[in-house]
Amino acid sequence: MGYQIRPEQSEDTARIRDLTTAAFAEAEHSSGTEGAIVDALRAAGALSVSLVATIESEVVGHVAFSPVTLNGVDLGWYGLGPVSVRPGLHGRGIGAALIRAGLERLNALDAKGCVVLGDPAYYPRFGFRHAPEIQYAGVPPEYFMALSLDGSKASGQVAYHSGFSAT
Repeated sequence: MGYQIRPEQSEDTARIRDLTTAAFAEAEHSSGTEGAIVDALRAAGALSVSLVATIESEVVGHVAFSPVTLNGVDLGWYGLGPVSVRPGLHGRGIGAALIRAGLERLNALDAKGCVVLGDPAYYPRFGFRHAPEIQYAGVPPEYFMALSLDGSKASGQVAYHSGFSAT
């Protein structure tokens, strides 16, 4: 059964929230607030890229990208996440396809780069690498990775949008 990837639509909002909540329900490092984070980013106009994967028009995956700052300055960098795939559909490439499509959208927006807080065994396949010059406080450094999209170098302390404090 194949899937399609498209930008989120207004009627997807509740489905994305439910999917995200279900996808993170069993996640070891989940805050349990990922659905609220996506809603808060959307409400603030900070959901720069929001794509869904559908199977027969049912939303089965979602990826979000939102702006981040480095040392308090917007340098054209974005944060990847959350990424959600319906439980039971993991391992079928849906999350990877969403991430790749999202990174293509960031390139189209002339984004300078992207950061992700996640599994260091998973994200390097997309080009993310631990970059000691870019930090995010309070997490083991190997779990925070960066990808320059334009070849430029960036450095500093990353701050995610305030929507990430949603509960």
